[in-house]
Amino acid sequence: MNNGRNLWDSLKLPRARRSGSRPHMIYLAIGFPPAAKSCAYRMRETANQFAAAGWDVTAVTIIDEAWEREYGLDHTLAAGVDSRVRVVKLPLVRDDLETDIRAFSETRALAHKDYLAQLRKRNLKVFPEPVFGGWRPALEKALVQIHRDKPADLLVTTCAPYVNLAATWKLWETHQVPYVVDFRDGWSVDVINNGEAFPKESVSGQWEIKLLTNAIAIWNVNEPISRWYRERYPELAHKMRVVRNGYDASSIPAQARPVTPDRPLTFGYLGALNLPVPLLDAVLQGWRTARAEDPALKDARFEVRGHIGAAWARGDNAHAELLKAAAADGVVVGGSVPKAEVIDLYARWDAVVLMVTGGRYMTSGKVYEYMATGLPVVSAHEADHDASTVLSTYPLWTGAVGLDPAELAGAFRRAAAFALNATEADREKARAEAKQYAREAQLIPAVQEVTELVHGTGGRTGTPPVSPAGAARVLAREGRS
Repeated sequence: MNNGRNLWDSLKLPRARRSGSRPHMIYLAIGFPPAAKSCAYRMRETANQFAAAGWDVTAVTIIDEAWEREYGLDHTLAAGVDSRVRVVKLPLVRDDLETDIRAFSETRALAHKDYLAQLRKRNLKVFPEPVFGGWRPALEKALVQIHRDKPADLLVTTCAPYVNLAATWKLWETHQVPYVVDFRDGWSVDVINNGEAFPKESVSGQWEIKLLTNAIAIWNVNEPISRWYRERYPELAHKMRVVRNGYDASSIPAQARPVTPDRPLTFGYLGALNLPVPLLDAVLQGWRTARAEDPALKDARFEVRGHIGAAWARGDNAHAELLKAAAADGVVVGGSVPKAEVIDLYARWDAVVLMVTGGRYMTSGKVYEYMATGLPVVSAHEADHDASTVLSTYPLWTGAVGLDPAELAGAFRRAAAFALNATEADREKARAEAKQYAREAQLIPAVQEVTELVHGTGGRTGTPPVSPAGAARVLAREGRS
């Protein structure tokens, strides 16, 4: 893995643009556009909102070649980045995703599992994260260099990877740059299994408390995760803020297409297909049953769109095998969708299927986008799930029925009834319920609050930043300490 020893030999920083008295924010955002990752939408909006609030923004991510190995690229995402945002792409890649066997060591070629075990062990010695820990030296050096090139008044770091926290701490230690931790899904909370990911006394736990104690603000994507951190660190509860992922209005059609008796219904799923195989299997079984039993679904289609993995074409992917077998039931697999084309996709669907893992600590960014379409929503997740909380007031939701195929079949039938009978007024009421989750509505208050904390000027830019102690005084003045 590239550990950054030769980082600056190959990295050419974009020239920092001087813009008078505008303060400078470094945004450590591994996954920034054009990475085709779900987090890229939140990252783009965060950078854009800071730029709109009067900040010069330097977004730090990794090179496009790294995303080509992993999630792929969507250049339409990058087209929506504010032109004032400077993007620095570090030459870091995951060596474990290398496919050119000419680059393999003898150990990797002959004993791949041993190679992976050794690689993860080396990474953990650098930082307690087995896949990305080895990036610590490169990230630390990058942030310090960017700060020297153009002094930063603020660092916002978004996780994962959690090795970003090491670089955040380095800039704090060396230059006392105030920082915000955007934890998104959290670190010490296991959002999949609903419990503690590691104890406070562990190496990871020591890193976490150190970083959170000195942060000026801590963002999480939902209330259950924020509550977890408030209870875990009650002395830091005043720093916690829920900043939900939300949705992009530009991806939502103004109206759903009319449903007519002579046109079969189309259900849709949009998202990565890194789901547990049993979850996907249960959904396809439920769909098959509903289609066979309900005349309204007799000729219906279920369009599945998203990244499915490199093994799809060869058929040696468990998800691929299930989906190919379901073709006889009207299931169509169409691959990934550029962000700019999402609006057209929703415009031709009559209902959407929310397939997501996890439980009470998981929400999924797609739930907000699905609600904003005004389409019926079928939930395919555990009943005790934060998506259920968000959807509970949505009038075209079929309810949380868990992952029993028979119950899911009933949910598909209810969605078909909604699609056939809902009026435009019903759909507008559904869309109105989602407006509170527009991405800018979530981020503008959070950005304004951080701006006030750093400047202590009620949000006015162009003034010298206050010290961390000054930021603490602002918190105390607002009754948050």
